[in-house]
Amino acid sequence: MDDLPLRDELRGKSPYGAPHPDVPVQLNVNESPYPLPEPLVDRIAQRVREAARGLNRYPDRDAVELRTALAAYLTRTGHHPLTAANVWAANGSNEVLQQLLQAFGGPGRTAIGFEPSYSMHSLIARGTSTGWISGPRHEDFTIDLDAAVDAIAAHRPHVVFVTTPNNPTGSAVDAETVVALYEAAQRARPSLFVVDEAYTEFSHRPSLLPLLEGRPNLVVSRTMSKAFGAAGLRLGYLAADPAVVDAVQLVRLPYHLSAVTQATALAALEHTDTLLGYVEQLKTERDRLVEELRALGFEVTDSDANFVQFGLFEDPQAAWQHILDRGVIVRNNGVPGRLRVTAGTPAENDAFLDAVRDLKKEQGA
Repeated sequence: MDDLPLRDELRGKSPYGAPHPDVPVQLNVNESPYPLPEPLVDRIAQRVREAARGLNRYPDRDAVELRTALAAYLTRTGHHPLTAANVWAANGSNEVLQQLLQAFGGPGRTAIGFEPSYSMHSLIARGTSTGWISGPRHEDFTIDLDAAVDAIAAHRPHVVFVTTPNNPTGSAVDAETVVALYEAAQRARPSLFVVDEAYTEFSHRPSLLPLLEGRPNLVVSRTMSKAFGAAGLRLGYLAADPAVVDAVQLVRLPYHLSAVTQATALAALEHTDTLLGYVEQLKTERDRLVEELRALGFEVTDSDANFVQFGLFEDPQAAWQHILDRGVIVRNNGVPGRLRVTAGTPAENDAFLDAVRDLKKEQGA
């Protein structure tokens, strides 16, 4: 690429990705370990077959039926009334975030996130020529509220990101902190304030959707990749004031959501209760991982997600390789001294725990 007329801020960079070797136990990218249930697979096939009959035509560019169904799901589970006018959907939550930065970020504008957090926030900012500011956290990975408010006041960002539960740490952010940061952001600019709730169905805390009331610059981003076990679907969505939904449509590509994607997502929403049952199983397994890892002497960050951050390691990459050599892949996110493991099935988690017990023995602990 060195000879291409590439934008300067992209030179020398690498695309987002994670190692994905073919090993028996894959616990590195926060997927659901459970295949979709057969009744849902059958319903997807039925809906896609119906959609296929009309593939000679463009899909509904506004995805009204899907947005209506998503609004109903959020109203029921988030305890806050929403309609299709409050919801927008795209190809994964990353496209949702990209559209938000296309509309509210861009050249000459800045965004702030509190790191370590979801690395795609800064990468999408770079891809949209939005300046990125790395905000502060405490040593225990919680947000340093006073320092964060000071950073917002000093930098006056156009977009603020708060991830709860946070990735890669798993820690949740309480509503009071979010409100304080939102108010600070509105005093500073005002700013668009994005709450990334990709993992919220796994949390013991309620969704922050009720905070949308009276806060026109607040956005809650969601995905069907995690709780719905549909990472391969690539369906993300947001909830916000209708004016925000109108704004992102200024930058979305025409007919961006295929008819097949819309049909598949609608089928999944018909089986919400079954899929959320898998979430409950994964929450139990996540809590077991936390308990077992702490019993082994690891430092474990409290988690409200479907993954667990643990350490401390003098050489995280060597520890990662040791676990991989035993047929289990976890994630090295670059957080100093720590690794992250996705909650899998009981058998997969047993294999992981056996691998880290072996690691402890090798280290003489």
